Amino acid sequence: MSLQYIYFIIFVVLAYVIVTDNSVASAVVLITRMIRFQYEKTKWWLIHNPANPVVKYMMWSRSMKLAKELEKELNDRHQQ
Repeated sequence: MSLQYIYFIIFVVLAYVIVTDNSVASAVVLITRMIRFQYEKTKWWLIHNPANPVVKYMMWSRSMKLAKELEKELNDRHQQ
């Protein structure tokens, strides 16, 4: 038997158990929600982690842009 047949048999057995038993179906739903939540949490951490050099650069560039805007506004008010 090839490995594909073994995977197919496992899939069919799991599908049968999910369809016939409500508690297994709800467990599968909860497990998929848990996996999705963990994925979203990890993705958020990677995007917003200050130790990440890309995030550091993005924070620096936003701060520099804001600083230049504030400096320009301050100079405009000071000249008036």
